[in-house]
Amino acid sequence: MNESIQYDCFRGCVKVAREDGSIETAYREGCCKLGDHNYLKNVAPVDYADVFEVRFKNTRKGFYRNASGQSIRQGDMVVVEAQTGYDLGIVTLEGPLVARQMRSKRLDPASYEYRKIQRRARQSDVEKWLEATSREHQTMIEARRIAATLGLEMKIGDVEFQGDGTKAIFYYIADGRVDFRQLIKVYAEEFRIRIEMKQIGARQEAGLIGGLGVCGRELCCANYITNFRSISTAAARCQDLSLNPQKLAGQCGKLKCCINYEVATYMDAQSHIPKVTEPLEFEDGLVYLRKTDILSQTMYFSYDKGSDANLYPLAADDVREIIKMNRNGIKPESLLPEPVDRTPEFVTAVGEGSISRFDSPKRKKRRNKGRERKKEQ
Repeated sequence: MNESIQYDCFRGCVKVAREDGSIETAYREGCCKLGDHNYLKNVAPVDYADVFEVRFKNTRKGFYRNASGQSIRQGDMVVVEAQTGYDLGIVTLEGPLVARQMRSKRLDPASYEYRKIQRRARQSDVEKWLEATSREHQTMIEARRIAATLGLEMKIGDVEFQGDGTKAIFYYIADGRVDFRQLIKVYAEEFRIRIEMKQIGARQEAGLIGGLGVCGRELCCANYITNFRSISTAAARCQDLSLNPQKLAGQCGKLKCCINYEVATYMDAQSHIPKVTEPLEFEDGLVYLRKTDILSQTMYFSYDKGSDANLYPLAADDVREIIKMNRNGIKPESLLPEPVDRTPEFVTAVGEGSISRFDSPKRKKRRNKGRERKKEQ
């Protein structure tokens, strides 16, 4: 039986085309942007048992209440209420974690205005949904051409059709304010659908498209980040990172989100390192701070102010003590390590000159026990 399998990572499902022309769709948990691992899947919910998280294209999700009377589980494709018409999505979360997920997004499960899950998706609903989503790529290319013809300084990043095919969301990127009233009229006449324009940033665009970072893993914005915090070069400076725009910028062209991950750790470690504003005084000369390993609390000094050829490590606590000694007029002896007297050890060379040491040891021949028994008889 010949089957054509297509993985749709934009919606987290797999599509299987049968020989009779029908297409079956199923939820694929491992291929889901901003996916949730339901570690309480088999635990019965106490509150909000009829509330589910429904996922649509890319990172768009919503919380819906089951008003269909049907038993709905994670992975089911459902028809949900929309602002106009209906939409089709996949249930990605159920059980006690739904309320926790809502609170993490600062939504109150008790007062939230839920839209309804109307029913489980029928085959006719899925076919209409597949027909609508198949138009998205060509619509995006045509929308970009129209925007360029009108001379608008904007970029259409993605297009998402509603499940019933009567409406589409155009995600666009623009540096400033864009007057797209004429653009919406042209889009409505060209595509014969309702138009919704939604502005996104460069980081959100990277999350919608997805990809792999320089670390070899999936982009954080497509994997789990929902709130994008501002990132400054000060965060890179406190970690002693090289201020190279090519290394610090992600695929979105902005500073990498992962720069913020270890800022608190570095700030805490830096608070335990003394500030060295002047060279340390030793009896054999002045030493200058050349490098600091923040996490290991190690500072490297050199007798040469402009060279890193010979660096000598000192612990941060030792540097603090030396600074106090210098303020009291006391100079330590030297930063140089004490010489170690190494006497050569006598090594015997007996047997090394024997040429037979290269020969492999001879194997002992196995005696034929059967023949020896016959001779005995």
